[in-house]
Amino acid sequence: MQHWYFVAALLTILTSSQGILTSLSQTNGKYMYDYATVPFLAEVFKLMVSSVLLWRECRISPSIRMTTDWKSIRLYPIPSVIYLIHNNVQFATLIYVDTSTYQIMGNLKIVTTGILFRIFLRRKLSNLQWMAIILLAIGTTTSQVKGCGEASCNSLFSAPIQGYLLGILSACLSALAGVYTEFLMKKNNDSLYWQNVQLYTFGAIFNMGKLLFDDFSSRFENGPWWQRLFNGYSTTTWMVVLNLGSTGLLVSWLMKYADNIVKVYSTSMAMLLTMVISVYLFNLQPTLQLFLGIIICMMSLHMYFAPPSMLVDLPPAVLKAAPDSLKEICVEQRANS
Repeated sequence: MQHWYFVAALLTILTSSQGILTSLSQTNGKYMYDYATVPFLAEVFKLMVSSVLLWRECRISPSIRMTTDWKSIRLYPIPSVIYLIHNNVQFATLIYVDTSTYQIMGNLKIVTTGILFRIFLRRKLSNLQWMAIILLAIGTTTSQVKGCGEASCNSLFSAPIQGYLLGILSACLSALAGVYTEFLMKKNNDSLYWQNVQLYTFGAIFNMGKLLFDDFSSRFENGPWWQRLFNGYSTTTWMVVLNLGSTGLLVSWLMKYADNIVKVYSTSMAMLLTMVISVYLFNLQPTLQLFLGIIICMMSLHMYFAPPSMLVDLPPAVLKAAPDSLKEICVEQRANS
């Protein structure tokens, strides 16, 4: 699969529009619908699409691989459990820190993804790639830091220690869920759509459990969740559901045929793109920090994915050397200089 870059670009566009569509789905700054129903419907949408594609794939190629033993299936609820814990940790973190601090701390997942990527998937990253990942975290953080003349700047490092610990835990859980999902997708040669059906079935079940838990917590004050499932939904709300579902399908494709680092770059670039678009849609004031953050992230993107020959000046004779020996030649040249 050589077209991951197209999928990553599409993922960037869809992810960048998530926040914008969610904001547009509000009425007078409030949600007229139960926002807990959105991820549930998104999981159902992904499950339906994957089931149709699996059925189509079975008709075209009846010999596709679908592992059905319990030892394999029992691994698929784990990402849903991790995401469920992560969502609760997010809410707990926001009790101690403000939104700006939380967003900045969220960039830790870029580095933690690289670390877990190395530990659990045993993928070796070069020194340049590690530098690129750290630059990406710095760039996204720079773009989110507000001017020190603003009131929120004073609260950036004034939160209780519990808030920072929960923020670190949230970043680790987010990275762990992504890396574990990639491990599942590449563990065997099962059909992508069959793996998706298993993932999204458990995802829908856990989200439904969350809705039931909310009902019991409120003592069914607003009635059972299935009676108010579509209450307050508008065209924009349905676009949010379809966007979230489509994004999940693209992420699963990247997990199968690319890796978590590609997903991290896509979502990070999407965040920057969202901030740029918001300047025009919501009349936000562009900042120097945003401009510098975009430049740093672009440098990181080039450093991570560019071949060594583009990053180091080498004589023509060296450029013709075998790719396996190119990194060794680069190291020797740097040592001599």
